[in-house]
Amino acid sequence: MPSVTPSHRLRVRTRPPFDAGSEPLRIVDLFAGCGGLTLGAAQAAAANERKLEIALAVDFEPLAAEVYSRNFPFAEQVESEPVEAFFDGELGAPITLTEKRTKASAGAIDVLLGGPPCQGHSNLNNHTRRVDDKNALYLRMVRAAEVLRPTVVLIENVPAVRNDRHDGEGVVARATRHLTNLGYEVAEAVVDLDALGVAQSRRRHILLAIAAEGRVLPTSLFESIGSDTRRDLRWAIGDLVDIVSDDPMDRPPQAKGPNRERMQYLLDRNEYDLPNELRPACHQGNHSYKSMYGRLKWDEPAQTITSGFGSIGQGRYMHPERARALTAHEAARIQGFPDYFDFSSCPTRSALATMIGNAVPPALAASLIGAYLSHASASTEDRTERVALPA
Repeated sequence: MPSVTPSHRLRVRTRPPFDAGSEPLRIVDLFAGCGGLTLGAAQAAAANERKLEIALAVDFEPLAAEVYSRNFPFAEQVESEPVEAFFDGELGAPITLTEKRTKASAGAIDVLLGGPPCQGHSNLNNHTRRVDDKNALYLRMVRAAEVLRPTVVLIENVPAVRNDRHDGEGVVARATRHLTNLGYEVAEAVVDLDALGVAQSRRRHILLAIAAEGRVLPTSLFESIGSDTRRDLRWAIGDLVDIVSDDPMDRPPQAKGPNRERMQYLLDRNEYDLPNELRPACHQGNHSYKSMYGRLKWDEPAQTITSGFGSIGQGRYMHPERARALTAHEAARIQGFPDYFDFSSCPTRSALATMIGNAVPPALAASLIGAYLSHASASTEDRTERVALPA
């Protein structure tokens, strides 16, 4: 049994009162999923003694919207609809009647968040890469910014989105140009989430736009996030090794005989990579998927969590010291979701895997929005001091 830290933020079981505080931070979250970006914004707001107001959250999947509602019961509007049902106009076109209704309902917005579906951008999607219609959804975020005019826009995606094109132009370049024309300072970066305290090797592309009058540069936020503290797997899930429960979150995945034998082979020999001859025939030969059927290490971050975390045939998802793959609870922790985050709306193991695997780690928004709030506060104090000086 590994030694573990007595307590830390992922083991908190009681949800903080994110809707309590003085000055509100009002957000809209599009393509919201279960609410990873919203949770990060909530954590950033709480750290700055501000309350979170959720004017609107939208996701096409009903179950995602249900999980979101359960975790953010104070949200004013959570909708299971296409984002186009709220923002249906073309970039640069007059605001439509639908968009006028959305704007009136939402009111003044501080932060617009969104992680558009990335299947069209992923390097794993060889058939439709960079031509998928989902790529156009990226620009729905820009249209929403055009309608709502938030102070901050944060768009999350996979790094390969930089290579995507829509209507003959890169979507990131097009988004940047349009947001700049709207009066935003815009910057982009690929962020290593393990530098933000997430116990997995995961990289995400962020497009960050801040209204020019806010006097905070997005480049300064990218430069200020991260720390020297890297979190390993032991920190994230070391206390969950021997949990026995019928709760779907903690129920261990049941591997078939050959995979149980493969895992036992690695444990017995204290190895982490399965020899080629012990892989299924279809996974032998020349390949670059060394991590498949591999065992995780306690003192390193996990590999990127996907919806396949419950099978060692989907990646390096074997537990460091048990002949099993990861549980849903462990995967949620590795994504950075505290124990108070409620996934109980998911009725099956498959639904849990999809919900957790597709989620955005909250630390991403927590770090960037937290940095923005700190910079904005410092800027406001500095301007106040300058005004107060005698002529």
